[in-house]
Amino acid sequence: MTALQVGVIVGSNRRESINRKLAHAITLLAPPTLACQDIRIDDLPMYNGDLEGARPAEVNRFTAAVAACDALLVVTPEHNRSLPAVLKNAIDWGSKPSDKNVWRDKVAAITGTSPGAIGTAVGQQHLRQILGILGVTVLGGEAYIGGFKPEWLDAEGALANESTRVFLQAYMDRFAALAQALKSAR
Repeated sequence: MTALQVGVIVGSNRRESINRKLAHAITLLAPPTLACQDIRIDDLPMYNGDLEGARPAEVNRFTAAVAACDALLVVTPEHNRSLPAVLKNAIDWGSKPSDKNVWRDKVAAITGTSPGAIGTAVGQQHLRQILGILGVTVLGGEAYIGGFKPEWLDAEGALANESTRVFLQAYMDRFAALAQALKSAR
């Protein structure tokens, strides 16, 4: 069986983002049926319909990368109880024009972390709603990781916190099963 191509999108443009670190740790938990690759969004210009006639190279690179994936893993912080502008901007570029919506018929898993107790719950709910409108099947259940602490990761960036590792391993296994089932059904 060929591994499914999973695009990993981090909804933060901070170099030392805890969500970027979490994304790396989660990809280490991916079963061999998933091949994860990072998809960069921090270099995308702000969406502007006036650019549709001659899309910037960064936009073409981004949309081609998303289109080439079987599934998506989105790991995002929460900004003001919603998703970050950099992530919304990427979603907008990928959804336009509507007949070239690169999100349609993808499966996605959503997670994220913050130092706060409720993690990224509200931002994930907004993201789930937006992706659903664009034709994405989002893995059910919630995977927000609250109270993130740097010591949850070991020197290689793997999850050292046992309960978080077990939880996210099960989440990734469910994601792999859903992605494979939908791929087989198409």
